[in-house]
Amino acid sequence: MYRNLEECILDLEKSGQLVRVHEEVDPYLEMAAIHLKVNSANGPALLFENVKGSKYKAVSNLFGNLDRSKLIFKNTLESTKSVIALRNNPMSILKNPFKHISSGISATKALPLKSLSSRMSEFQEIKISDLPLIHHWPKDGGAFITLPQVYSEDPEKPGIMNSNLGMYRIQLTGNDYILNEEVGLHYQIHRGIGVHQQKAKKMGIPLKVSIFVGGPPAHTLAAIMPLPEGLSEMTVAGMLSGRNFRYCYVDGYCINLDADFVITGEIYPDETKPEGPFGDHIGYYSLTHEFPVMKVHKVFGKPNGIWPFTVVGRPPQEDTAFGELIHEITGEAIKQEIPGIKEVHAIDEAGVHPLLFAIGSERYTPYAKVKQPAEILTLANRILGTGQLSLAKYLFITAEDDIPLDTHKKVEFLTYILERLDLHRDIHFQTNTTIDTLDYSGTGLNTGSKVVIAAYGDKKRELCTNVPYNLNDIGDFKNPRLVMPGIIAIEGSKFSDYQKEKDVLNEFANSIKLKGNMDSCPIIILCDDSTFISDSLSNFFWATFTRSNPSHDIYGINSFYENKHWGCDNMIIDIRKKPHHAPSLIPDSIVEKNIEHLFKEGGSLYNIV
Repeated sequence: MYRNLEECILDLEKSGQLVRVHEEVDPYLEMAAIHLKVNSANGPALLFENVKGSKYKAVSNLFGNLDRSKLIFKNTLESTKSVIALRNNPMSILKNPFKHISSGISATKALPLKSLSSRMSEFQEIKISDLPLIHHWPKDGGAFITLPQVYSEDPEKPGIMNSNLGMYRIQLTGNDYILNEEVGLHYQIHRGIGVHQQKAKKMGIPLKVSIFVGGPPAHTLAAIMPLPEGLSEMTVAGMLSGRNFRYCYVDGYCINLDADFVITGEIYPDETKPEGPFGDHIGYYSLTHEFPVMKVHKVFGKPNGIWPFTVVGRPPQEDTAFGELIHEITGEAIKQEIPGIKEVHAIDEAGVHPLLFAIGSERYTPYAKVKQPAEILTLANRILGTGQLSLAKYLFITAEDDIPLDTHKKVEFLTYILERLDLHRDIHFQTNTTIDTLDYSGTGLNTGSKVVIAAYGDKKRELCTNVPYNLNDIGDFKNPRLVMPGIIAIEGSKFSDYQKEKDVLNEFANSIKLKGNMDSCPIIILCDDSTFISDSLSNFFWATFTRSNPSHDIYGINSFYENKHWGCDNMIIDIRKKPHHAPSLIPDSIVEKNIEHLFKEGGSLYNIV
């Protein structure tokens, strides 16, 4: 159990899980490039001892893989899982911790511990400009904090047990921000801090915010965990670290006494500034938009403070391991949240939020002569109305029958659905709704559509394992390639605009139709590069589900409407790049060359990759 970040770093170093980088490294692109190279090779955590322009050390890749993450929480993981499993009445555990023997010790560490402000002597007052100002991708708008713990309290019911600890990216420099006086906060309005801000706005007061950086790794993890109603992030931080969350108040701001750095400030009603661009976890830049600006009050740092950071981009990245660890801790919670659900899997290769696979139950019609989706349609609505699952665009859901299913076996799971999919019946759209802020495939910021593909019943077809002849020699459409059984990718001409492309797609569908039935191929992917799409499942999942808006980009062969329901014989998903899409993340080739010496003989990272 670690009292601070430094103890964790030393422990990882002893176990061979961390390497020190002694050479001076530039926080402008170089540190991020080094991280990405080491992370992609499943390498160790990195301690940068000589950050250009800052006296502070920085660490990255702490959670680079699931094994290392579990090592960090080896003493507290199981007991925390036990407490969260008792989620139906979590506060009762805190009131009577030894009622549940297996989780009692963990629960006693859950309540935050208020200390005297004299403990602030561990900190020095510093400036934003003193910090490692890490610029991650070439087109980023400035330097960002990528592992912040952003703390706010309910203005109507202040206090630590009515607080929110979330991970929302923080822009430190660039754009119109006044250095050392302002920082930008990027968050979605339905998240905890957004609720607090709306209440503060209604009351006509600024919202006080504290940004903690560093401290025990448990605090970082607590900031991103989806928790049961009534279970505070602060209590989970204590349970995971095996040590009560220690805090005090200075000038009305909460201070995490175990953090390495703390930035305090206020968000004023209706004050925004342009934030971004930022190379994001979906694999594209999130663009510049107006977001709340925080007026900096004070910045604190410990003399030996260590600045943790990560780099996000096209998955898998370090946040993939975060997701795996969170599933390890809370994986069973979804079954209690939505009775009837066996499994929900957010597909990491697709950027997590765009694509969900789910397994439910079918108990409504046990004696029906024809098996068809019923209960899973109800469950689909529950899934798309639950927490961050509500950000999904595509949900594939089925129920087990005689064959056990596993959503993590992606090809087998999709094959099972495609073999049973009734394209006249099983496609259900939700239009003009909310999607992830970071997803630019929709019709605007936070706006787009969803589709539920709910298939259940007896097997209807054998899936194609070769390209059907129907897809050969169709005008400007070329290079059809098999992605997996039942799914073919084919290249089209460059996308122009939706009005023109409707006619193009309808002509494409009619050309296939004239060649006869193609039941063995339920899904056709229209793309810019079919070789890329078919080269790996990772490419298929990433490009297909991050570059399409269901309501606008799904077409069909023999498509029809009946009683407001849309159906077809074969589904066509147009994933060609559109003018409104955000640009993909591309590393800087010069920076890649500049860091090569670190990996050569004599460099700190020799033989690491």
